Amino acid sequence: MNNTGRTSILLIYTGGTIGMTKGGPEGTLKPFNFDQIFEKVPEIKQFAVDIQVYTFDPLIDSSDVEPGMWQKLACIIRDNYNSYDGFVVLHGTDTMAYSASAVSFMLDNLDKPVIFTGSQLPVGVPRTDGKENLISAIEIASAKTPEGRSLVPEVCVYFNSLLMRGNRCVKINSEEFNAFSSPNYPALAQAGINIRYNRDAIMKPTGGPFTVHTDLDTRVSILKVHPGITKEVVRHILCGQESRAVIIETFGSGNAPSKDWFIDIVAEAAAMGKILVNVTQCLSGTVDMSIYATGISLQKAGVINGYDSTTESCLGKLFYLMGKTGDNERVKTLMSQNLKGEITTF
Repeated sequence: MNNTGRTSILLIYTGGTIGMTKGGPEGTLKPFNFDQIFEKVPEIKQFAVDIQVYTFDPLIDSSDVEPGMWQKLACIIRDNYNSYDGFVVLHGTDTMAYSASAVSFMLDNLDKPVIFTGSQLPVGVPRTDGKENLISAIEIASAKTPEGRSLVPEVCVYFNSLLMRGNRCVKINSEEFNAFSSPNYPALAQAGINIRYNRDAIMKPTGGPFTVHTDLDTRVSILKVHPGITKEVVRHILCGQESRAVIIETFGSGNAPSKDWFIDIVAEAAAMGKILVNVTQCLSGTVDMSIYATGISLQKAGVINGYDSTTESCLGKLFYLMGKTGDNERVKTLMSQNLKGEITTF
């Protein structure tokens, strides 16, 4: 909190549609000076909140987001942590779920909100969804309990009236305002006339010192199993020297081809020490490798259970854990644990 006694929010603009405006002879979109956001959205002046703006330079298109951007963002939050009560991160929608997932693992013992939001339409066009998303994200980031603590002390995504845990959400729509969903975990809040918080679903602070981990190991590949997949493709992805870990996107509850060559390659990759994680291609549901013979075969071959993790969350979790330790067995153990509310274990 700043020295005025009022709640303070740092608004971090990384890039994305929300900060675009039409300009030029062809009416193409270009970024505006985000310091003008108070002119574009004058409603935020009505909050009894001190808001400061930090703008990435250069701005980052959502499709160009890389782990270096997550490291920069985590450091900005770290360096400003004691000066603000919450953070709102404006981000392009295409990779927002990846960024929110990764940052959720990088920030340990978080006790303040970090709310990602953006828009499908630029904030300067008449039918924009950006105004409501931004206004509600700021209100949520500044919300306090009666005891004066942050009401939502975790990394979240706010979009189209829903507040979702950052490492639980996925982008589901490129055309509608309901661009994101949290298929395996309930919304943390829903905004209508009032903002209704699902307090039982919100994580509680652990009480330890806030720390930021920026060491990321990105040697992760993704194998999406599909009918007709070839031995050569599977071997290249699973056994490639450039990968320390592979996320295997399987069918249904964790099933893959039962052909001997497939299981043999999986076992070969596991024998090389690879970290192999099974996540489902289904939008909702969980992996259970004990139900069908193919899942049991994968488990015996050395594949670990990703439970109901999204691919985006699994990727960020692997980057984070592999950056902390070179011990693959330790990473495998931690991948099966619920670290930041990202999986449901049974």
